[in-house]
Amino acid sequence: MIRINLLPHREEARKLRRQQFYAFSVAVLIAGALLALLVHTFNQSRIEAQQADNDFLKSEIAKLDKDIAEIQRLREQTQALLSRKQVIELLQSHRAETVHVFNELARLVPEGIYLGCAKPEGNCKAFKQTGMKITLVGITQSNARVSTLMRNLEASPIFERPQLVEIKAVDLGKRRTSEFTLDVYIERAKAGEDGGKQPSVPAGKKS
Repeated sequence: MIRINLLPHREEARKLRRQQFYAFSVAVLIAGALLALLVHTFNQSRIEAQQADNDFLKSEIAKLDKDIAEIQRLREQTQALLSRKQVIELLQSHRAETVHVFNELARLVPEGIYLGCAKPEGNCKAFKQTGMKITLVGITQSNARVSTLMRNLEASPIFERPQLVEIKAVDLGKRRTSEFTLDVYIERAKAGEDGGKQPSVPAGKKS
């Protein structure tokens, strides 16, 4: 019977398998490293692209913030100009209104009344305006003339709601007279519409 020694052949086969395993392992490692490198490169490119997008957005946001600040500044300037314009228009309207008020008072004050204080010293003012309210201080020869003045004011297109605040007897020189305080309100809408209109009750009418 012939005996064949297979030990060298088996040894060669195991050596070949080890070599193949080592080669496959190296190939797998290289492939894994290449794959990891590719994934890293791809992720890095994505990160860089996202960072570029972020930088672009930040720059655009900064531009928008600057534009918004400029718009806000322009709005504030516009509002300030509008406020000044309104103040100027209000002053102009009040200036014309003051002329109408004095013209109307000159027509409405009846004979026997003059505006002024019996004792002008101190803080007494014949004419004082607070907003829409005018306070008149005057001297009259009789209380009936004050009633005439109030009726004239009530019928005026410029004034409304005359209210007698106080009337008191005073000595003016050697004459016995009365000092009165009267509040009346400006009817601004009608004053603007009917600015030079004559009053319905003529001034200077005696009571």
